[in-house]
Amino acid sequence: MHARLALFDLDLTLIPFDSGMAWTQFLIERGVLPPESEAQYLAYCHLYIAGTLDMHAMHRSNMQPLLRYPRDTLAQWQAEFEARMAPRIPPASLALVEQHRARGDLCAMVTATTDLIAAPMARLFGIEHLLATRPATQGGVRGAAYTGEIDGEPCYRQYKLSRVAQWLAERGPEQHRALSDFEQSWFYSDSIGDLPLLQAVTHPVAVCPDERLRAHALQHGWPVLELDRQV
Repeated sequence: MHARLALFDLDLTLIPFDSGMAWTQFLIERGVLPPESEAQYLAYCHLYIAGTLDMHAMHRSNMQPLLRYPRDTLAQWQAEFEARMAPRIPPASLALVEQHRARGDLCAMVTATTDLIAAPMARLFGIEHLLATRPATQGGVRGAAYTGEIDGEPCYRQYKLSRVAQWLAERGPEQHRALSDFEQSWFYSDSIGDLPLLQAVTHPVAVCPDERLRAHALQHGWPVLELDRQV
């Protein structure tokens, strides 16, 4: 049984870039998306920073062009994307995750990014558990065609905390089934939007944080980790 829990945000925390933008650029290169898709994605990023993003609208926009392709084609693109991203993973981030894995901590990636993009990234870090925004499928059937909508709530802001709670509650009866069951818990994030989950763990860590999170961390005595972003 794990006594400690380590949770990691992805974009601008473990990696110094936005994986959704990297995926968009990857698909533009393959001619799957038109060149203007990059500017469209960037506009959604600005809304995210401003705190006014409609995650459902962003997800719909990002998924719509992919609905015409079979799942096995998307799986092939995911594998190619994973190979493309491997050289962009900072060794310092890999070492941070490995430090927790090596001592037997339960590790999970908790990200607003759709699991279509986040799953390859979690594999690159060797993180077994992924809590991400889930694309809905036809009839809710696993492996069925995507609908373009989100399954449930996006793994975003306060919903990150509820998704972690749900995941832990669904674990086996012999396992820790709530955040409070762990002797120690960590959450690493760069964003003030992740404050609900940061406040729920015993060890919140601000990683290369935005201005608002940096100010909050300094005010409350939280550690601020400036990860080496060199690859």
